[in-house]
Amino acid sequence: MSTSVEPVPGQDRGFFGHPRGLSTLFFTEMWERFSFYGMRVILAMYLYHETSKGGLAWDQGTAFAFVGIYGASVYLTAVIGGWLADRVLGPRKCVTYGALAMMAGHICLSTPFKETSLYIGLGLMILGSGLLKPTISTLVGNLYSKEDTRRDAGFTIFYMSVNVGSLLGQTITDWLRVDVGFHVAFAAAAVGMAIGLAQYLLGGKRLGPVDGPGNPLSEQERTAVTARLIGIAFGTAAVLVAMHFLGWLNADGITWLITILTVVLPAGYLVVMIRDPRVDDLERSRLYAYIPLAMAIAVYWGLADLQPTVLTAFSETRVSTLFGVQLLPSVFQNVNPFGVIVIAPLLALLWTRLGSRQPSTPAKFSQALWLVGIAYGMLSLGVFVTPGEKVSPLWLIGMIVVLTIGELLITPVGLSVTTKLAPKAYQSQAVAMFWMFTAAGDGIFAQASRLYSPETEQAFFLVLFGFAGVMAVVVWLMRGRITRLMQGIH
Repeated sequence: MSTSVEPVPGQDRGFFGHPRGLSTLFFTEMWERFSFYGMRVILAMYLYHETSKGGLAWDQGTAFAFVGIYGASVYLTAVIGGWLADRVLGPRKCVTYGALAMMAGHICLSTPFKETSLYIGLGLMILGSGLLKPTISTLVGNLYSKEDTRRDAGFTIFYMSVNVGSLLGQTITDWLRVDVGFHVAFAAAAVGMAIGLAQYLLGGKRLGPVDGPGNPLSEQERTAVTARLIGIAFGTAAVLVAMHFLGWLNADGITWLITILTVVLPAGYLVVMIRDPRVDDLERSRLYAYIPLAMAIAVYWGLADLQPTVLTAFSETRVSTLFGVQLLPSVFQNVNPFGVIVIAPLLALLWTRLGSRQPSTPAKFSQALWLVGIAYGMLSLGVFVTPGEKVSPLWLIGMIVVLTIGELLITPVGLSVTTKLAPKAYQSQAVAMFWMFTAAGDGIFAQASRLYSPETEQAFFLVLFGFAGVMAVVVWLMRGRITRLMQGIH
């Protein structure tokens, strides 16, 4: 019978006072994020640029929706990846298979077979990211015992790899896109993932013995799961066949199908938990408290994840020079990870100083919604004060800084409160709820992004400002009710 990875002994301090295995996982995650964000920053441009510029010449609105749905799909498959690691493969194998799939996906995108390369490549990317994203964090946790006081610091170091990887990936691939072309930029992302996989395999011995699933399926469960998978496969095939005969089996049809799934699946998941007889009244009350918080998560991330689509197009065509230099879209995209690195420690210090006087969880969620709304309001104002002209890049940089502060109010707090409010019967799947509602937001606003164009941009940004503001007010007015339903959770 397979067992989980045993924590590396506490004496191991070979990586800045932490287990040497942390260096293996740090650089694996750094190169994976290099490849993921490096590809994402140029994907929308690849879809809507003219063929003379190396693109596919898609309608811009369809390109925006497609990229948004790709992001939503990654979040949804992360739920499946976590389940596979826990019940079937184990975290170590999930990371290996995920990295291989991502590398193969980038290689597909680097080939000149247009839509064929695109669909196969992104399919592999979605599968790979879903396998790797949730499970590598499990491996970080396995390096420490629960009593190890270095644990939180270890996760902080690991989180830095995400921002370092995205900074490098977005800068390099966007530069290659301009100087050489899209396919070479996609190939660079493949090379990054290959480096990450190679050092992960070479450093595997630092992670302890190879693990299996922590809660493996019994023979009876395997039979039931197999039957369900067969049913899902037949159901999926039936839907795709129906879409084909209706003329909907195209980029637009697929994006609408996945948008529906991103809304139905998390809502259904929450209903199942509420109605589960294993959930007692106290836990059910906390689930009711989570509903408005889940909606806030969806709205915030749906708006924030317009960065690789709407904001990329805006930065490419509607932003003026800075000291005579035309900034690439990646420069603006890098404001977010750089902002996280700088601002996160300051907020952590603020919360520590405030202690029990810091805002409640619902209040922080409301503030995050206000900030994402103000961010889009800034862009609307920037367009308004420069009619018929390009907007100063300082408006967009300032907007993303405000957006980043909102992210730091809702994401770490949201992950924490999700695990606290989840019923005992669903503890191992708690974080899945956060990512599922993130996917819902991405799916909904992927369709809304179709409404953006240079002609509608001021009104588009103003509507987003108003919508986020209304949601912020609703959560703020409900904060007392939400806190009571949380039953002692803060």
